[in-house]
Amino acid sequence: MALWKEPATTTPAPVPMPTSINPKPATDSTARASFDRAAVEPAATPSRPVARTEMKESLIASGLAIEGKISGTGHVRIAGQFKGDVNVEGNLSIEPGAKHHGEVRAAAVTVSGELTGNIGARHVDVTASGVIVGDVKADTITVASGSRMRGHVEFGWGEGAGLQGRVEHKGNGLPT
Repeated sequence: MALWKEPATTTPAPVPMPTSINPKPATDSTARASFDRAAVEPAATPSRPVARTEMKESLIASGLAIEGKISGTGHVRIAGQFKGDVNVEGNLSIEPGAKHHGEVRAAAVTVSGELTGNIGARHVDVTASGVIVGDVKADTITVASGSRMRGHVEFGWGEGAGLQGRVEHKGNGLPT
């Protein structure tokens, strides 16, 4: 057992690296001063978030029956039953077997189920299983054979589209 105490070896404290690259060598006091300021000063506030162009899709699944109002910027897909107005900046899709009763305002509407109500959109696509009971007002419309519709349809009147349209005969069997 030793009666004396061996002196402890002291290691120098590490000097923190400055946050910016400085071509001049920093002395110990300037390095500590820049480190102390960085620890005390608040971090720069983040800039305003950039608007996302990606739109999310909301789904009303089959087997669900919902009544209300839908509005927003995303896409909506109805596979169940929905009663109420839909006003979205994205697309609306009514799946086969689905039923929607209400007004629709959307960028593009695809009807494969049943829609009872008026539609206002840039593009409307009615598939072979689609049924529309109501008025349709759109820039363009595509109607598949076998689909059904009861109502008034206006299309091609969007911003000068009516002036630039032309009639083409697509082999309807009539002599030209």
